[in-house]
Amino acid sequence: MTKKVALVTGGMGGIGTAICIRLAQAGYKVVTTYTTAGKHEGWQARMNEAGHDIATVQCDVTDFESCAAAVARIHQEIGPISVLVNNAGITRDGRLQKMDKAAWDAVMHADLDSVFNVTKQVIDEMCEQGWGRIINISSINGQKGQFGQTNYSAAKAGIHGFSMALAQEVAKKGVTVNTISPGYIGTEMVMAVKEEVRNQIVAGIPVGRLGKPEEIAALVSFIASDDAAFMTGANIAMNGGQHMC
Repeated sequence: MTKKVALVTGGMGGIGTAICIRLAQAGYKVVTTYTTAGKHEGWQARMNEAGHDIATVQCDVTDFESCAAAVARIHQEIGPISVLVNNAGITRDGRLQKMDKAAWDAVMHADLDSVFNVTKQVIDEMCEQGWGRIINISSINGQKGQFGQTNYSAAKAGIHGFSMALAQEVAKKGVTVNTISPGYIGTEMVMAVKEEVRNQIVAGIPVGRLGKPEEIAALVSFIASDDAAFMTGANIAMNGGQHMC
């Protein structure tokens, strides 16, 4: 049986890598994106050594034409995309009073425009196939806001607005669209924060610890499965109880 193809944007970070591995283990043919030529080689070598068959494609998710070319290449060389995980994102933190236009635009392009740029390339074929999964990775800070992150919080809140609207458009086509809003996850980036700051973060999480990338990946795998066919337009918070709504 031909494997379904899953595309994960920004799949080489902590959460993204866990998602790629989990979907590969679930039987998908997984492809992830990279921006700069050559920078993917070490990551892919580590995946291969660990026994994970994950393909890569060069793609600037902030550029519509780059996304169109990348998806066309995946379709030609691997097959049609059945699962899309919009995971790519960046931060450019700072109080709004000190934030320049470049910091605002960079986050909007990478975190929100990218969701349109990539989804637009795959949604028609998913509808034609009568089956598809769009899974958008947002953030706890898109739900509650965060000091010094007006750009990031706005972009991540916009992601779920996109999910809710698109979910209504394609529900009868067998395509679901959902959002996941992780809290603080123990990635390399978070673990690099000063211990005293990290301890303050953990103190604000009712379960008393950071989340694991593998926990987010497990949720992605479930939403991508047939078992989640009745779930669409949802925003699933996985934050250890730090924000409840």
